[in-house]
Amino acid sequence: MSNRWLTVYSFLLTGALLGIVMMGAAKPNSPSFDQITVHRINVVEPDGTVRMVIASNAALPGLIVHGKEQPFKRPQAGILFYNDDASEIGGLIFGGHKNASGEVVDSGGSLSFDKYEANQIVQLAGVDDKDDRFSGMIISDSPRASESHRRVWVGRDEAGTASVSLMDAKGRKRIVMQVLQDGSPSIAFLDQNGEVINSISPTTSQ
Repeated sequence: MSNRWLTVYSFLLTGALLGIVMMGAAKPNSPSFDQITVHRINVVEPDGTVRMVIASNAALPGLIVHGKEQPFKRPQAGILFYNDDASEIGGLIFGGHKNASGEVVDSGGSLSFDKYEANQIVQLAGVDDKDDRFSGMIISDSPRASESHRRVWVGRDEAGTASVSLMDAKGRKRIVMQVLQDGSPSIAFLDQNGEVINSISPTTSQ
């Protein structure tokens, strides 16, 4: 009889231990949704430090620096990125709307990345509204929060000119390679005052 009860006890103990192991190996209970409708999602670290915000225009936060928010009007919806110190370091914003008379007043989007506690250093943007019509990539220097100098532009402007512009450390154009809307290509070299000191085109190279 004692051997029989020992066998039963061993079986039950083994089953209990197996159940504990299986429960420990199970994945954490994570809700699953086919669709979710929200105004804003905050992605935070375990200590609550904000790292990313996905929001509608109405719910998008102002400018957050070291976890403190300052009023900053944004006419778009989007995604904002934050560094380890809960300071904004870039984002993806997009929008587009017309006014009462049917005029497009805001249309386009921008993906940007900022230098630590300074301005944008990389931006990919496309805008087509009543004020601006361009699309391209911008690379900038931002030695201080209040200072920024564009160094590289690759894109298309309102006139339909496709160009690559290289600037010096003060943001002055020094080399411009472009193709006009009619197909005319050229390369221009400029001095620090913006004056063309040499140029190359199909006519000058012949």
